[in-house]
Amino acid sequence: MSASTATSKLRRTIRLMTTRPYRYWLIAALLVALIYYAWGEVTRTRGAQKVSFRPAEETCGASGSLRYCVYRDRRGTNGDVVYHMHGRNLDERIWNDDTYMTALIQSEWQRRPELPPTVVTLSYGSTWLLTPKGEKSDSGLLDDLMTRLPAIEAKIGSPRRRLLMGESMGGLNVLIAGMSYPSRFAKVAALCPGVYAISPFASFSTIRTTMQRTGANPENIFGVWMMARKYAANDAEWQRVSPLALIERADPAYPALYLSNGLYDAYGNFEGTQRLADMARKRGVKTEWHPLYGGHCATDVASLAAFLLS
Repeated sequence: MSASTATSKLRRTIRLMTTRPYRYWLIAALLVALIYYAWGEVTRTRGAQKVSFRPAEETCGASGSLRYCVYRDRRGTNGDVVYHMHGRNLDERIWNDDTYMTALIQSEWQRRPELPPTVVTLSYGSTWLLTPKGEKSDSGLLDDLMTRLPAIEAKIGSPRRRLLMGESMGGLNVLIAGMSYPSRFAKVAALCPGVYAISPFASFSTIRTTMQRTGANPENIFGVWMMARKYAANDAEWQRVSPLALIERADPAYPALYLSNGLYDAYGNFEGTQRLADMARKRGVKTEWHPLYGGHCATDVASLAAFLLS
């Protein structure tokens, strides 16, 4: 086809689309698009509910690939250290964010007469999983973390007690650390942790059935599946860090647990976390279980703040 022929056909097409009834359809489509854009602009969120609190003093540093920040309440601290592990796509500076639940915890502490603990936030990046060294090149962060904590404590001072707190991905990580090294920690607060009744190495049909039973979002489950396989090579390696496997060796001397989860968790974590709470109690572990009417990481801040102070 020559260039002149193609140009002629294009012109005929344009003339056809701009004549009746095509012209009306084009005008209607443009009007719908304009209304849709205008409605989106009118209804979009323009702000955020912020927490009223006094931000803690912040000092940050790094040890190898581990980044951390130390937060101390301006009134003083009680000698305990809470190691906080964040959720996916967050970082070590989340503690003073006035739109995040960590600000609510600080606000709750500041309403009480007791001094709060020092908080040390930890991060290996936006997405990470604490696993012992295995076949995967990204594995071994659990070993790395435990070798770096003494150096951090040499800078901030030896804690009276070590506590762990984390949400979502961080909730899973604090359970792994606390139950892998139970003598090192006094308490573990795991909020909406990534605990599942099945293995990420289960068959597709089993995973699909679990998604249907728990109401989990398939996109979220695919993300969890990918992350698990980045740090564990097979089911045997996964069982080394699965909280439901780790709790099988627990006894009453294990760290006290605070577990919470929203019933409509889009990651499907409610079922596994509830099972972990039941198993922990049967093993004699002091356990607080907070089933909440809400979605992923719905949190009862008052009871969590009290747990970390007690």
